Amino acid sequence: MNDDLKTALVAGANGLVGQQLLTALCEASEYRRVYALTRRPLTRDHARLANRIVRFDRLEAELKGMTCTEAFCCLGTTIREAGSEAAFRAVDRDLVLAFARAARAAQAQRFVLVSAAGADAHSRSFYLRVKAEAEAGVIALGFPAIDIMQPGLLLGTRRELRPLELFAQWTLPIAAPLMVGRLQMWRPVGAATLARAMLGAARSGRRGVMRFTWRAITTLAAGQASRRV
Repeated sequence: MNDDLKTALVAGANGLVGQQLLTALCEASEYRRVYALTRRPLTRDHARLANRIVRFDRLEAELKGMTCTEAFCCLGTTIREAGSEAAFRAVDRDLVLAFARAARAAQAQRFVLVSAAGADAHSRSFYLRVKAEAEAGVIALGFPAIDIMQPGLLLGTRRELRPLELFAQWTLPIAAPLMVGRLQMWRPVGAATLARAMLGAARSGRRGVMRFTWRAITTLAAGQASRRV
């Protein structure tokens, strides 16, 4: 067995980005095992993939004793789906941080987080303030390497219908070329593109805290598209 092979831990593996990330990680030859944490069984199989059904309300206890090389967090919801601001914060901040603490205890050397463009603790937007709180909490845990993805609207087919997102997915790609300067970071990003960028960040070997918005995300993804796994 090659001791240089890595082990990945993925939270949010059933989601829009998580599904694409699992594909990218399972096809990457440097991973010995990819652990997908989900509430319900995955409808896929791969020689490198291991699906762990967990109770997210006691995630740290359920992952006690586990070890991994890298952790990838694709957890997230919307205020509409969560039902309230408090319920949204419980997922997009508290659950994210519970996973991060579990990953740190599992000796993860890198944490790759899906956040959001414009995340800012002083934003007028509750959504963006919570995203910033999650980022700050992860950084405080002291991982040797942290990669924070800050995409705009995510493009892809979801199981659930989100009318406003559906409308935006039709209109924003048309408007994207006009989104320049500071607006560029709000350009839409395909879920598969973001997943490839997350793999690219993990492969970069960079240490410290790095944030990636639209241009950096698409550049990272393009590098993976041209690379043999």
